[in-house]
Amino acid sequence: MSTIVVFVEHADGSVKRASLEALGAARAASNQVIAVLCGDGAKAAAAGANGASKAVVLGGASTSPDAVAQAIAAVATDSNAKAFVASATSSGRDLAPRVAANLESTLLSDCVEFTADGDAFTVKRPWLAGKLIATMRSNAKVACATLRRNAFAPSDADGPGEIVDGADVGAGKATLTGIEAKQGGAIDVAEAPVVVSGGRGMKEPEHFALIEGLAAAFGNAAVGASRAVVDAGWRPHSEQVGQTGKTVAPQLYIAIGISGAIQHLAGMKTSKVIVAINKDAEAPIFKVADYGIVGDAFEIVPALTEEIKRIKAEG
Repeated sequence: MSTIVVFVEHADGSVKRASLEALGAARAASNQVIAVLCGDGAKAAAAGANGASKAVVLGGASTSPDAVAQAIAAVATDSNAKAFVASATSSGRDLAPRVAANLESTLLSDCVEFTADGDAFTVKRPWLAGKLIATMRSNAKVACATLRRNAFAPSDADGPGEIVDGADVGAGKATLTGIEAKQGGAIDVAEAPVVVSGGRGMKEPEHFALIEGLAAAFGNAAVGASRAVVDAGWRPHSEQVGQTGKTVAPQLYIAIGISGAIQHLAGMKTSKVIVAINKDAEAPIFKVADYGIVGDAFEIVPALTEEIKRIKAEG
C-alpha cells in the first residue's frame, strides 16, 4: 500500500485537530502514514499523531518555512511516498506549495475528499467559487494536497508505533521571527464546529450582540460575518467567511441576515448542516440551506438563543 506523508501541526504538546483530521484522511486511504513534526514540543506531541504508522521529528530551529518544506520533501522522497498532505490552515497553505515545488508536483488545494486507488490518489475540491465540485487526479510522482478543515473525521487509530528523529532543518531564504497570538481567546471561525454568521440584515454593528449571544449559547461556536459587514467596519476581517475571507466547513453553519452572494457561498457551502434565517424568502442562501426560517431575525434569534440555553441546561 502507498505511503502518505502528513505535515502535523501541534501546540502545547498536543496535535492540532486540523492535523488529526488530515491524519484521518490519510489513514482512510492507506495504512502506511508518516507524520512529520517540527518545532518546540514536537517530540512530545508526536505520540498523539493518531493514525500514523511512524512519526518523524525534524530537528533544528525550524523557523524557515522553505527549509522545513525541503526537509519534508526529503522525507517523502526517502520513504518513496506517493502522496503528501497537510491541513489547509495558514501554516499548511504556506508550507504545502513549497513541499510540492521541491517534489516537482502540482498542489491540489482545499480538498474535501481524498481517496486512493493503488498508487494513484483522487481528490474532490470546490471549483469556480464553489459552484462545482471538481474530481481531480495528479500525474506527479508524489500527489500533493491540502485538506479543508472540518471536512474529514480524525483518525480513531492509535498513535505511531515508531517515533524517530529526522534531519535537522537548516537555514532557508525566509525565517519566521515570531507569532502574535490573537487577543480575546475567541474560537477561530475556520476551526469551530459551529459557526453563527451575520450579514447586513443585522442593520447595525451593535445588533451583532445577538449573533454573539447565540454563539455563546452553543458554547463551542464562533462568530462569522459576511464581506459586506467586514467592509463596513462592523466586524474584524478574521471573522469574514467567503471567497476573500476564510473557508469553513463546520458541522453546523447558521447564516443570519445574509442574502447568500456567490462569494459568501464559496466559503461555507460544504458545511455539514446549513440553517438560514432571512426575512426575504427569495434570498439565494435558501437554495443551499438544509433548513430555512423566513422571518425577522430580531425575533427569531433571541428565541433560538433561549431554546439552546434551555437544552444545554437540561442536557
